[in-house]
Amino acid sequence: MNKIKQNSSVLFYFNNSKKWLVKISKKESLHTHIGVLKHSDAIGKEYGSKLITNKDKYVYLLKPTMYDYVMKIQHGTQIVYPKDLGYIVARAGIESGQKILEIGTGSGSLTSFVASIVKSRGHVYTFDVDEKFMNIAEKNIKKAGVSKYVTQHNLDLKTAKKMPLKDMDVALIDLGDPWTVVPQVRQMLKGSGSVFAICPTMNQLEKLTMALVENEFTDIESTEHILRTIEAREGKTRHSFQGIGHTTYLCYARKAFFERDSKKSSEKSKTTKKPRKKQS
Repeated sequence: MNKIKQNSSVLFYFNNSKKWLVKISKKESLHTHIGVLKHSDAIGKEYGSKLITNKDKYVYLLKPTMYDYVMKIQHGTQIVYPKDLGYIVARAGIESGQKILEIGTGSGSLTSFVASIVKSRGHVYTFDVDEKFMNIAEKNIKKAGVSKYVTQHNLDLKTAKKMPLKDMDVALIDLGDPWTVVPQVRQMLKGSGSVFAICPTMNQLEKLTMALVENEFTDIESTEHILRTIEAREGKTRHSFQGIGHTTYLCYARKAFFERDSKKSSEKSKTTKKPRKKQS
């Protein structure tokens, strides 16, 4: 039986809009509009059990998933939402044991989610230049329980003279100007390795796509993902008035070898080849 203990993470669930993610501590209480929830009352209960507040309201004690951690993450920057996270993982084929490069840690939502996929043999190497955001991300990554599988670097790869990594399986870019690091990403990716970039605007998609082609990437695809929730109730099911619409655009590509240099050399040798002399 999976019981709740001291220091266990629990999602106090009242409804879809009212839920609280807490770490259980015997002396703590959660004060909400539906009443007070004593942490000690949850200890010893099985996940999925009910807990009654002092206002006679009840919540369910649920075991948090990575989705819950992402949605309750401390925001220092705009997070990558689960509707986009799932597609990124599926399209790039991210799996256990892979080495992932991330440029732009942000609040650590993407970092945490991907780390939960590649563990326990894989690893995420994430780079950022803002120490404030890095500290926020570190706390979020720790809260999600995946710190062991993440290494944070305070380094600007745009100006780095030597790339710190090689043979990465997948690269994830979350910058305002993702096209500026495409050459660096290429150096660190293995052949056929995937790259995903988070782009808030279509102008960014255009510049990024041009840079990807210039740096010999193929299978380029740009997408937008809209999530529409449904209020399913007997006799009155309808679309929800709330939901997550546009959050970002995603751009995907794979490292290839266009062999441009060899083609140029071949063409040059043809043009410089001396014509044969006619025999008399």
